[in-house]
Amino acid sequence: MPVPQLTVYRQDRSYRAQITLAGEIDLESAPLVRASLRRCLHDGMRTIDVDLAPVTFCDCSGLNAFLDAAQQTTMTGGTLRLHHPPPTLGLLLDLTGSRFLLLGVPSRPLPPPPGDVPAPAALPHRTVAPAPALSGDVR
Repeated sequence: MPVPQLTVYRQDRSYRAQITLAGEIDLESAPLVRASLRRCLHDGMRTIDVDLAPVTFCDCSGLNAFLDAAQQTTMTGGTLRLHHPPPTLGLLLDLTGSRFLLLGVPSRPLPPPPGDVPAPAALPHRTVAPAPALSGDVR
């Protein structure tokens, strides 16, 4: 079985990183997502914007990677926000009630991708004060 392709692009500005993911995020590629986001924190980035416009699929292992990264980022005093999630991830965010943890309003929103049509069931973004996103043991 071929491994799904996932490409990671990164752009840094001061203490802010923009990560663009392209391809599929699943059990096979989620470790790459985790490693990329951890690397941002290791490099001193405190604001991480993740552009998911080129992502065609994201399952619960991808959601878990984003939630873990959000927790780690919050613990360092930073923020992680997802932009333009694919429908599969949007559904997972709604089903798990975690949309507000990952889709807060960024300080400077990313422009929509060219030709992007908003999803009909899109929910409005909510602003959430910085606070620990998750609790429990961190390994």
